[in-house]
Amino acid sequence: MFSERFAIGVDVGGTNMRAASISPTGDILRKKVVAGSREPDQALDLIKALIRDMGGENAAAIGIGIPGRVDGWTGEVISGGFLDLSGKDLKGEIAQTFGLPVMVANDCGMALIGEARRGAASGLRNVVMLTIGTGIGGATMDGGKVVHGKRCAGQFGHLIVNVNGQPCPCGQRGCVETESSGTSLRRHLNEAGYSQETRFEHVLPLAISGDPNALAVMRAWAGPLRAAVNTLSAAVDPDVVILGGGMGHAALQALSFLPAAKNWYEIEIRGALLGDDAGVIGAGLAAFDLTGETGRPAAHAGKGLVMVNGVPGSGKSSLSHRLSSRTGWPVLALDTIKNPFLELIEDVDRPFNRVLGRASYKSIFSIVAEAPEGSTFIVDAWFGFQPRETLLEHVAMAGITGIVELWCHAPPETVGERYSSRASQRLPGHPGQSYVPELIELAKRAEPYHLGPVLDIDTTKPQDVESITTWVKNALFAT
Repeated sequence: MFSERFAIGVDVGGTNMRAASISPTGDILRKKVVAGSREPDQALDLIKALIRDMGGENAAAIGIGIPGRVDGWTGEVISGGFLDLSGKDLKGEIAQTFGLPVMVANDCGMALIGEARRGAASGLRNVVMLTIGTGIGGATMDGGKVVHGKRCAGQFGHLIVNVNGQPCPCGQRGCVETESSGTSLRRHLNEAGYSQETRFEHVLPLAISGDPNALAVMRAWAGPLRAAVNTLSAAVDPDVVILGGGMGHAALQALSFLPAAKNWYEIEIRGALLGDDAGVIGAGLAAFDLTGETGRPAAHAGKGLVMVNGVPGSGKSSLSHRLSSRTGWPVLALDTIKNPFLELIEDVDRPFNRVLGRASYKSIFSIVAEAPEGSTFIVDAWFGFQPRETLLEHVAMAGITGIVELWCHAPPETVGERYSSRASQRLPGHPGQSYVPELIELAKRAEPYHLGPVLDIDTTKPQDVESITTWVKNALFAT
């Protein structure tokens, strides 16, 4: 059916669900729109059916934008409003059904990816987007990457603009979603005495002509949105704010009826250019990012670092090579660089071994520094043997812009047993059996570095390398 490589983007909306097959450059090859469902099981069936209709069995990957709170690092749906899929393992079920890499993210974040690469924010790297529809979605991009925070940053629809305002499903009152969404526009129209059939396009010409009632509706609807935009400008200082979603352009027009007011936080506000297609385009492009294909957009400039971190004997080397076989990314291991010196230099004692360790550590990042933009490296090391400041200096020197950490650990006694069983195989210069008690104590207090998202891995348990690989790619490339 398809003559070129494609990914599938799915946008789950409040009224409709959309899916499209997307080319690597963001072109829509085929698209379908169906009425959505607020019932989780039915919604999941609709998503699967749309993916099949888009040729799911032949796709490179699948991206799905979901309204509500979605963990940007793992794809877990935390909570939802009109459609709550938090009880479903959406990502896992879609991956199992179609056998493809899957990215699940907040729908506004997906739309922002589309607008940043193909739409109103093209060429910009610091952008805020609000999608105005049934509710209000939000996302922000910093340095070309969507910001996730601890889990789900960007819930801008829940900025409070009226502490005594309408109750919100999130548990607060006066969220901008309760004042400036498409749903709240209906309330403003009703309160102004307009009939149930009256729509924005009916009131707009009245407001333009100066009708007081119509102007009051526009200002009641747009005023809280303007306050939220000013707050975002003060907090984030973006290049531009994009308004998208089904009511995005209507909201942009409504803002023009507010009185002019000079303040520190004036910011350019643009309407989205991709319309209802932003979500599926962004989801499709985000899905392509999971495949590790070349030709990544400028938003992904820089280099990626996968820190496979853990004390000696924590099981990190095995994981590093299994991850490398899945991704094609090279492994740079501290011992791999250091061991040739131990083979050629005689009588290496522990202090000199530490000197070689520091030199090998720096060599790893010198190699990364020489690599081209877009490269990703897996570094296998016990990073805790050097100060945090040293690592930060090396990261900056190497031009690394994306970091994830796989924290490998096991019970301290297990770590000691592993080290002891391999002590005779280590080259002279490495600590021997006498190091085991010290290592056990180190394992008790060792912690991850937290320079980026961290995935905790107990190496005494079976490891699902495919899931780990997907997590790593999501965390590095979820932009």
